Amino acid sequence: MEPKKNQELDLKRNSLLYFSIGLAAVLLLAYVALEWKSFHKTPYEDIAHLKLEDDLRENAPITIQKLPPPPPPKIHTPPVIEIIDDDDDKTETFIESIEPNHTTEVASIGEIEVAKEEEPEIVPWKTVEEAPMFPGCENATDHRVCFQEMIQKHIRKNFRYPKSAQEMGLQGRVNVVFTIQKDGSIGDVRMRGPHKILETEASRIISKLPKMSPGKQRGTPVKVPFSIPITFRLN
Repeated sequence: MEPKKNQELDLKRNSLLYFSIGLAAVLLLAYVALEWKSFHKTPYEDIAHLKLEDDLRENAPITIQKLPPPPPPKIHTPPVIEIIDDDDDKTETFIESIEPNHTTEVASIGEIEVAKEEEPEIVPWKTVEEAPMFPGCENATDHRVCFQEMIQKHIRKNFRYPKSAQEMGLQGRVNVVFTIQKDGSIGDVRMRGPHKILETEASRIISKLPKMSPGKQRGTPVKVPFSIPITFRLN
């Protein structure tokens, strides 16, 4: 049976080939369009490419500068030594030695003035030669240990916990520093604590300390500072 249409006149026979050729042409045109470069011409383009002729180039003239001559070197002339004749009328100066020798007289002890060393006004507790003496420690073997024990005993005896501090729940340590003066009295009291109420009570306890024998440095009364903590603790 013969086909109704001529195979050579069928348009769909080479459609795949035509499609491939058209696709390749479109891709080529798109690539050329994307890679195409164009430049905008500016009015300064001619100036940028302007070239000067060689005749217009001016070379700086070569000039010769005359420098001043260097200064002449300094020549040190040797000093002139003048030789004079001996003169018998001139007397030589005798320089007497001031170093002591066996003929030097020794000054008596009464003529020598001894400089007095100034004693410090305030001496720390640990370095003072004679520590202050608390009343009742006269017969103690160690006055420093007895002093500290009597201070602790005095604090326990006069300790009163303020009611306002108990109601407010205040407690803590108050560091107290006071100075035993040259006459044995207590002065220069300083303290630091967690609250003013506790500091006031610590000051009241220290104010009740009795008069003591002052500390001494080389036999001279001096001021001796002493520090002690007072602890306030709620049960």
